[in-house]
Amino acid sequence: MRDVTTNAVDTSEPIRVLVVDDQELFRRGLTMLLSSEEGIEVVGEAGDGVEGTTLAESIAPDVVLLDVRMPKRSGIEACLAIKERVPSAKIIMLTVSDEEADLYEAVKSGAAGYLLKDSSIEEVAQAVRVVSEGQSLISPSMAVKLIDEFKQMSRPEKSQVPGLRLTERELEVLRLVATGMNNREIAKQLVISENTVKNHVRNILEKLQLHSRMEAVMYAVKEKLLDLP
Repeated sequence: MRDVTTNAVDTSEPIRVLVVDDQELFRRGLTMLLSSEEGIEVVGEAGDGVEGTTLAESIAPDVVLLDVRMPKRSGIEACLAIKERVPSAKIIMLTVSDEEADLYEAVKSGAAGYLLKDSSIEEVAQAVRVVSEGQSLISPSMAVKLIDEFKQMSRPEKSQVPGLRLTERELEVLRLVATGMNNREIAKQLVISENTVKNHVRNILEKLQLHSRMEAVMYAVKEKLLDLP
């Protein structure tokens, strides 16, 4: 059931997951299925954004699966609060539709992944493993929507960092990141090692003074560093 892209995960230390969703049947079902996955341990459940934030602060999970729309505190608000209180936690937003208007806000709030609720358990488990390694995950269809939204927001002004330059290889990597590819897929596409891809991504983030792959894509589109149609 495990995807080959996640073979670097150290299964001796299970990935500790918190599930936050106001739909009890969905939450319990997801918890049960994830608990059967090798290397993943569900350490808590919460039914709303306030409870989820409090629980996350208490147990400091590795990954939080967070519903976008919840009572008391929305998933976006909870994401911001959790990232502030537990910076090490990686957050995957869950949504019922790829037409949700919250995708851009989720990226801004620090989410590392964005999944549809009808994703298979294999896809959810893979997402948990991928984001726990520090990568971002978003489906290709949603990546296109995100890029389109960034393009609409881009401004004609020059970059605030005039001397900033990415190498041609870094631009290649950034373009592939923008399509939703993970490090293994990018390495295969460019015929380079996965470690080399990781180094390129790290250099890109350092040069752009950003903290996540999604933020890098956002910045690149805004500053017209990508040759997008």
